[in-house]
Amino acid sequence: MTKTVKQDIWNLGDVFEGVARVASDREAVLHEDTVLTWGELDRQSNALARRLLEGGAGTGDKVAIYSYNRPEYTVTLAACFKARLVPVNINYRYRDEELSYIFDNSDSVAVVFEAGFGPNLERLRGGLPKLTQFVQLDDGEPGVAGAITWEAALSGDDGPLGNERSPDDLLFLYTGGTTGMPKGVMWRQTDIWTSLGGGGDPLTAEGKPADLDEHLAKVEAGEGLMRLMPACPLMHGTGLLTALNALMLGGSIVTVGSHTLDAHALWRAVAEKKVNSIAIVGDVFARPMLEALDEQSYDLANLFIIVSSGVMWSPENKKALLAHHPGMVLVDSLGSSEATGFGSSITTANETYSIGTFKIGDRVKVFSDDDREIEPGSQERGRIARSGAIPLGYYKDEEKTARTFPTIDGVRYSIPGDYARVETDGTMILLGRGSGCINTGGEKVFPEEIEEILKRHEAVEDAAVVGLPDEKWGQAVTALVTAAGDDSPEETVLRDHVRSVLAGYKVPKRIFTVESLGRSPSGKMDYKGVTAKAKQLAGPS
Repeated sequence: MTKTVKQDIWNLGDVFEGVARVASDREAVLHEDTVLTWGELDRQSNALARRLLEGGAGTGDKVAIYSYNRPEYTVTLAACFKARLVPVNINYRYRDEELSYIFDNSDSVAVVFEAGFGPNLERLRGGLPKLTQFVQLDDGEPGVAGAITWEAALSGDDGPLGNERSPDDLLFLYTGGTTGMPKGVMWRQTDIWTSLGGGGDPLTAEGKPADLDEHLAKVEAGEGLMRLMPACPLMHGTGLLTALNALMLGGSIVTVGSHTLDAHALWRAVAEKKVNSIAIVGDVFARPMLEALDEQSYDLANLFIIVSSGVMWSPENKKALLAHHPGMVLVDSLGSSEATGFGSSITTANETYSIGTFKIGDRVKVFSDDDREIEPGSQERGRIARSGAIPLGYYKDEEKTARTFPTIDGVRYSIPGDYARVETDGTMILLGRGSGCINTGGEKVFPEEIEEILKRHEAVEDAAVVGLPDEKWGQAVTALVTAAGDDSPEETVLRDHVRSVLAGYKVPKRIFTVESLGRSPSGKMDYKGVTAKAKQLAGPS
C-alpha cells in the first residue's frame, strides 16, 4: 500500500521509491549512450543502499560523492535518501586542503568516487579515520587500493529496503562562497521538497499535491514531466536542486560526458535526447552556448525553457539566444545554497527585463543591517531574506548559522548576504553580495554591477571586480577581464565604456587583461584568488 505523506512531512527516499513504482519503464537518467529507466534506478539504488549499510553506515551518517556528472551520481543520491544516509557534494576542482577539510568537516564515513580521483584520496585517507568505505567508479584509472567496484556494490539484493524514513532526514550542500573554507548547508528533505515547489510548479508552486498518493497519481498520469539537462555540475547547488526537482516530478535528467563545458556536445544532446529544459549558471555558460549556436544550427524544437541561477545573466546574451529560438522562455532564478525562491525574472522574445531586476518571491522581505524591514520605494538598500522552507543552518558552525539564519520579530529567515532595493511596485533590484561590497571614498560599490557592464563590451569575455587597499580612496575599484578575441581590450576604452553607463566613482581605477579568472565549473568566482592576482598586477599601492 502506498504511504500517505502529508505536505509538511515529505521524504525524498519515499518520493523516489514511489515514482519508480508508478513509472518503472519511464526514462530517468540519460547520459551519452547510457539510459536508466526508473525501474533500473530504483533497483541499483536499493542495492547500493544495502551495501553502504552493510559496510557499517548508519542512519544520519554522511556519504561523499566525488564525481563528474554521470548516472552513478543520481543512483548514489537515491541510495542515500532511501537508506537515511546524508549525501555530501564534493567539488572535484578542490585541492588537498579543501578536500581534506570537507571530508573531515562532514564526518563522511563513505565515498563514491571516480577512479581518477584515487590519488587524491590515497594522499588524504591517512588523516581521515572516519572514512572507511570506498566505492569506485570506473574511468580507466587505477583508483584506490581496497576500494570495491561499482559493479560489486550493486551485486546484492536490489529489492525495496522496507524501512521507515523521516522528513528530518538531511541532505548536505557544501558551498564554497567567496571567502574561507566551504560551509555545509544542512537541508531537511521536506524543506527541499517544499522550497522547490512542493510537487507543483517549480516557479509558482501552483498545483502542489496534498500527499504522496496525490503526487504519484499525477506522476503516473504524466503531469508536469520534465526532461532537464543540468548543464552545470551536479555537485553544484544549481545542478543538484534542478535535477532533483525534475526527478521528483517523475521526469528525467540528461547529462553529457565532457568534464568541462562543451557547448556543441550540449546542443547535440539537447537535440538528440529532446531536452525541454536546461539549467545553467549565468553568462559563463550562456556565452559559449550562444557562440556554438552561431557556428552551427541544432534542432531546438523541444526546448522551451532555460533557467539560470547563481550569477547574473546579461540581457544581450538572452536576446541573442532568443534570436536562435524565439519560442523559449528564459528565467533568472535568484537563489543560493542557503535558500531558493528569492525572486525570478522571465524573459521572452517579446519582453526583456533589465539586468538584476526580479519579481520578489513569496515569503521574501528586505531588511536593513539593523533588521528593520525596508519600505518599497524608499530607495534604501537592504539584505534579501526568505522565511519558510529554509535550511537548518551550517553543519558544526553555530556562529555562521546565527549570522545567516537569524530570527527577526519571531520569524526565522535565511539571509545569505545579497543586497537589493525594492521599488514601489514590488520589483526587486539586485545590487550584489554585501561581503564583496567595495567602499571607495565613502561610496558603496557592488562588484557585480560593474562586472556585468564590462561583459557587455564586445572585447570582453568575462570580468571580475574587487577592491584593493588604496591610501586615497580606502579601496580602489579594480577589474580583471579576459578577452573575447585574440587582442587584449584597451584599458582606457573599457573605462570609458563603464563611465558611459555608471557613476564615475564606479569606474575601475585599473583594468587588467588576464588569460583566466579561475571560475569553478559551477560558474562561481574565486574572489580570494582574483584579489591576490589583482594585487600582484597592480603592484605596491
